[in-house]
Amino acid sequence: MHRRDSRRTSSRRTALVLSAAAIAAVPVLTACGSEAHPGAAAVVGGQRITVSQLESRVNEVRDAQQTAIKDSAQYEQAIAKTGGLTRNTLHTMVLDRVLHRAATDAGVTVTRKEMQSMRAGLEQQAGGAQQLEVAWLQQYNIPPKRLTESLRTEIEAQKLATALGANMQTPQGKAVFWKALSGASKELNVDLNPRYGTWDVTKNSRVDGKTPWLKQITKEPAAEQQTA
Repeated sequence: MHRRDSRRTSSRRTALVLSAAAIAAVPVLTACGSEAHPGAAAVVGGQRITVSQLESRVNEVRDAQQTAIKDSAQYEQAIAKTGGLTRNTLHTMVLDRVLHRAATDAGVTVTRKEMQSMRAGLEQQAGGAQQLEVAWLQQYNIPPKRLTESLRTEIEAQKLATALGANMQTPQGKAVFWKALSGASKELNVDLNPRYGTWDVTKNSRVDGKTPWLKQITKEPAAEQQTA
């Protein structure tokens, strides 16, 4: 959804920047001061993204990777290339909700026909449905069961840019687009559990926070040094 400027458009969708990494690489943390987030990884617009929901999404990616990659050595390599999956997945989940609010505010809607049309076109380009699913998993860490949802978000981003009159090929257009998302972030009052960092409304991105009350009890691998 890694660390690149979140305003760039080099990720799995036209306007949003995401990445993925290994659940196995995430350090075990113990917290002493997160009472404001009991069981929640984030609160967005008063709605909780629970830790269990986050873990479930991460496990979906891992299960899909294990199914697609039969060779154990290659599977381990895939995990090693994607450090920080939990935090990056949370970034994606929050950003998707922010985008949806901005799109709703702009009167943008997405139809099933539009999603089907985009998927059909991408499948043709990829050489088939299975090839598209594998490509989306390998490139963007999107499991097959989330592909349609991902395409919906892509269309939503494209239509929002159009509604805003934002040319995403220009710095000015990107600024207009991300300003709309910043406004949506403020409306939703995005609040992350401190163990996952904080949400920067100006950059629409998760950032690591200084949390001295968190104790890391396992060594963090080099791959996990990447943060959203």
